[in-house]
Amino acid sequence: MTENRAIASIKNSNGMAKILIPTPLRQFVDGHDTVEVNSGTVGDALRELVAVHPQIERNLFNDQGKLRSFVNVYVDDEDIRYLDREGTALSAGSTISIVPSIAGGATPAPVIDVAEPALPELSNEEILRYSRHLILPEVGLEGQRRLKGARVLMVGTGGLGAPLGLYLAAAGIGRIGIVDFDVVDETNLQRQVIHGSKDVGRPKIESAAETMQDINPRLVIDKHPTALTSDNALEILAEYDVVVDGTDNFPTRYLVNDACVLLGKPNAYGSIFRFEGQATVFHHQGGPCYRCLYPEPPPPGLVPSCAEGGVLGILPAVIGSIQATEAVKIVLGKGDSLSGRLLLYDALNMRFRELRLRRNPDCPVCGDSPTVRELIDYQQFCGIPQQAAEDAAQERMPEISPSDLKSRLDRGDDVFVLDVREPHEFEIARIPGTTLIPLGTLPKHVHELDSTADIVVHCKSGVRSGKAQRLLKEMGFSRVTNLAGGILRWSDEVDPSIPKY
Repeated sequence: MTENRAIASIKNSNGMAKILIPTPLRQFVDGHDTVEVNSGTVGDALRELVAVHPQIERNLFNDQGKLRSFVNVYVDDEDIRYLDREGTALSAGSTISIVPSIAGGATPAPVIDVAEPALPELSNEEILRYSRHLILPEVGLEGQRRLKGARVLMVGTGGLGAPLGLYLAAAGIGRIGIVDFDVVDETNLQRQVIHGSKDVGRPKIESAAETMQDINPRLVIDKHPTALTSDNALEILAEYDVVVDGTDNFPTRYLVNDACVLLGKPNAYGSIFRFEGQATVFHHQGGPCYRCLYPEPPPPGLVPSCAEGGVLGILPAVIGSIQATEAVKIVLGKGDSLSGRLLLYDALNMRFRELRLRRNPDCPVCGDSPTVRELIDYQQFCGIPQQAAEDAAQERMPEISPSDLKSRLDRGDDVFVLDVREPHEFEIARIPGTTLIPLGTLPKHVHELDSTADIVVHCKSGVRSGKAQRLLKEMGFSRVTNLAGGILRWSDEVDPSIPKY
């Protein structure tokens, strides 16, 4: 291996390779989307990256210095996960793609057997409604009857579920199941176009079903107003031909994947974050499943949610529409599915890229000798109870309520209020007199703070400021307090003129 690395370094001595940094990790590399390196192997290149930007290290390497299993690395769009990832040689001009967890072949797709022994007929009204489909040779009368006889399950009616529900209903899918237990919030309306202002406070499943029924009154909708769990997933999914995953959390994503594999259902997958999205079809045509792509989830809290990181409102429309397209193609048995291909979409730069996915023969769920034969505790699998226990075991970190902080400021107490949000958030809303140092850059600026001062840290809701509080304590700051509830609670209890976002 040493000799190979030396040879590779010589090969790359006349030019630079580049590492493409995905959106979730750019905060750790000063906002760069590309970093150039001059290393001979993938492992050396990533360590060169860490040497310049040490904040990214825990996202790429574990405590033993090995690449994390929830980070996939491609070289020139080639999947190297089951090769010697770190020892893979680079040449001048090579491109390394880092694909962390955020959300085919040419063989024709097999035809899905619909529930009815015979395909349902179309009425004259339906023939008129779907006429633009019927004149497509790839759809035709038989294809539209297949769509009418198909059963598709949507898991979630949020950002991805919104376009899914609209287009699956409009396409003429005869029976659609919806799993959701959330309610419509004002912040949903920027992207979840299946809901409207009048629906704020309503269960999403009711709002979505109403809109879908208005689009297609002949549609049969099964409502499952519950959280999908290991106890009910197999029973719910078993009734459908295709599952479309619109979830936004890792436990449910792994649950949907494993249930689909155990039941033999194709899984049209999508995920979104800020300006980027991913889409593929798992467990279809002998292709890989989600666990082949990401064998293990990231530690709790490492990957920010859309509530923390934001999301372009139009982005889910693109990814959700791709998922709906794949579901329709699977039902029709036409075209090349995304099975074995991961489609990456960068809305900010308007680019699509495609990466090959390989099925892992050692996958515990879909591999040659699977060990997962029943659904497990996915909260436990994703480390959430363990993280909660660790947080509870830690010394309770001091908090201060917004009203108490306001009283201290009004009295003129010597309090330094540190805002660890991002600059664009600071522009939206700020507490007067605060100092902004984003969490990602705090280690670089910690020398600017007085370790003997009373410091109150705040963010949007208290999560990031809690991380900053622990970081400062580890660095010797003994008088650091977290503002409970962040600026959102400050707006509720102290100054309603400060906008909430």
